[in-house]
Amino acid sequence: MENDPVFRTVAGDFETEIEEKRSRFIAAVHRVATAEEAEAFVRSRKKAHPAARHTVYAYLLRDGTLRYADDGEPQGTAGLPTLEQIRRSGLSDVCVATTRYFGGILLGAGGLTRAYAGAAKVALAGAPTVSYVAFTRLTVSLSYTDHQKLTQELPRFEGREETCDFAASVTLVCRVPSSVASSFAARVVDLTAGRSTPVVLGETLDILPL
Repeated sequence: MENDPVFRTVAGDFETEIEEKRSRFIAAVHRVATAEEAEAFVRSRKKAHPAARHTVYAYLLRDGTLRYADDGEPQGTAGLPTLEQIRRSGLSDVCVATTRYFGGILLGAGGLTRAYAGAAKVALAGAPTVSYVAFTRLTVSLSYTDHQKLTQELPRFEGREETCDFAASVTLVCRVPSSVASSFAARVVDLTAGRSTPVVLGETLDILPL
């Protein structure tokens, strides 16, 4: 089934290093959910590299919040190129911080832009990613026999069981991708010959199954 992702982000941290005319550019990618988390990550990178001359960064959140900083590099040569690489990657809720150790040779504005953009691009390409999609949460009351039938159907809709309460009947809470929620509800009604109708509880985000 095709499910359009709500957003893509990194699944874990990733770090890489490139060299340009003896200057070392160490780019680190980190998943963040807030501006505060991004700023904390940048501080941690500066603490990890106290002897470095610059720690440039950019972050982009899925709500559109963004920020970038050149950290002493010529304006427009570092933070903005880093942000552009994040945008091109299609990722959000992500921060890229690039630490530079000066190698003694001036790179010029063009050289700096290429180096910072290049480091960010390599780091973003190397980071593992996940896609999140919208899931609809539903509850349905079923007979024991119908519950067994539905258990077999749920994976066909990429659905997931959350809770299941066994009493006189079975009360199931599950989630399915929102793109197929209507089809799933109709299938439940058909499968139970109208004995059960799912009730929508709300919507949440979850990782798309691979």
